[in-house]
Amino acid sequence: MIPQRTLNSLKLSGEWGIPLKNDFGKLKRTILLQILLILVIALLVGYFISYVFIDGVLQAPFADWFIRFCENVLQLDYYSAQRAYGILFQQNKSLWLAIGLIILLLVIFYFALSRFTKYFNQIAIGVNMLSEESNQEISLPSELDFMEKKLNDAKNKLEKRSKDAQEAEQRKNDLVVYLAHDIKTPLTSMIGYLSLLDEAKDMPIEQKEKYTKISLEKSYRLEQLINEFFEITRFNLQSIILDKESINLNYMLMQLADEFYPLLAPKGQQAIVNIEGEIKVFADANKIARVFNNILKNAIAYSDDNSIIHISAHHQNDQTFISFTNKGKTIPPEKLKMIFEKFYRLDSARSTHSGGAGLGLAIANEIVHAHGGTISASSNDEKTVFTVMLPTLS
Repeated sequence: MIPQRTLNSLKLSGEWGIPLKNDFGKLKRTILLQILLILVIALLVGYFISYVFIDGVLQAPFADWFIRFCENVLQLDYYSAQRAYGILFQQNKSLWLAIGLIILLLVIFYFALSRFTKYFNQIAIGVNMLSEESNQEISLPSELDFMEKKLNDAKNKLEKRSKDAQEAEQRKNDLVVYLAHDIKTPLTSMIGYLSLLDEAKDMPIEQKEKYTKISLEKSYRLEQLINEFFEITRFNLQSIILDKESINLNYMLMQLADEFYPLLAPKGQQAIVNIEGEIKVFADANKIARVFNNILKNAIAYSDDNSIIHISAHHQNDQTFISFTNKGKTIPPEKLKMIFEKFYRLDSARSTHSGGAGLGLAIANEIVHAHGGTISASSNDEKTVFTVMLPTLS
């Protein structure tokens, strides 16, 4: 079931919006023709009744029937009944014609309105199918083809949105299961090694140092996993509040490259910053640093050993572009489209021991958009480029 809140969130614009004036053309023509047809039929029928019963072939039989009715039911004599017929009908032909036409029009309009209400009933059925996630296509009369198209477009969008939400929730649930399992692994190892250290008081110094070092490494890993749990919670519950200031982009990126040296060195990698001139941006320093941190961390994880990660920036048309280029395995287009989604991890084979929660690039995307910028990625010929665009003044 699509949540009612999701239905309510659809704005009356775009694909599912207020119909254009031309969209109603066919419906208006149909209604106008039906009204004209009703009037013509009413006039013809009224004229026919007037001609037949008052001045036509049925005038005499109708008069005889009325006189007999007055004689038998009202107990009038023949001449009184005849005078009553003359006063009621012959002297008031126009009145009876008007009354007959009014009654006839009311009856015909009643049935006509019943026909018109079918349009509203059909639309109501279509909206019910929209909210109930029916698998059938919404079908409306040809006069409402514009509404049929808009309802089906909205239905397809809601189905895709619901499917995406379910997939994101499933990825999140899977991630929590993986993290919970991985938390247990280092915790079990820590307990085991610490128990050995506690029980074996006369353990050789070298062995004690080994077990202590292993326990410390497991503690760091446990801390990392717990931090990832908090990261998931913050990502879902925390709104992004910006505290903007003027930032020297040259200094920030140089400092970033220096801070990542301990992660770059083990694989023989380097991060080289290349910026011509001084560039400043107006942004939240801590949050933009987090964006660059997440992108560079991703580049290190997926770059070849002994490769160089190039960081560059340039200013163009009141916009600043910052690029991170690394050499490594080309990212397929279908994965490139999903790389900024929550809980999506580029390499599903990477365990939580070597990978993160799949939030780094998603968080970077949210922060950049909060600044009014964009973030994109391209990958070909074993080269991947992440580009961040920030307004110079915002």
